Amino acid sequence: MDTSVKTFKIISTLEAISFLVLLGIAMPLKYIWDMPQYVQVVGMAHGILFILYIAGAYVMYQKLNWSFQTLGIVILCSVLPLGPFYAERKYL
Repeated sequence: MDTSVKTFKIISTLEAISFLVLLGIAMPLKYIWDMPQYVQVVGMAHGILFILYIAGAYVMYQKLNWSFQTLGIVILCSVLPLGPFYAERKYL
């Protein structure tokens, strides 16, 4: 398997996990227990991973000759909590 595909899989997994941690742990800590510092840390990490995911999706679009529709679906999956796991299994 190509190293760029492996790298995108890793970024995809980390992006999905960071989103779940942000929604499931950091946000409740902020709004229930008044601990906003976790949202700042996890949110920054998730933001960086999100940008890397979008850039990686574009690289995969070019490298794997995806259709524009496939690229759109993979990008749409980035805003769903479990979407990157689906995109990784279906399109890689």
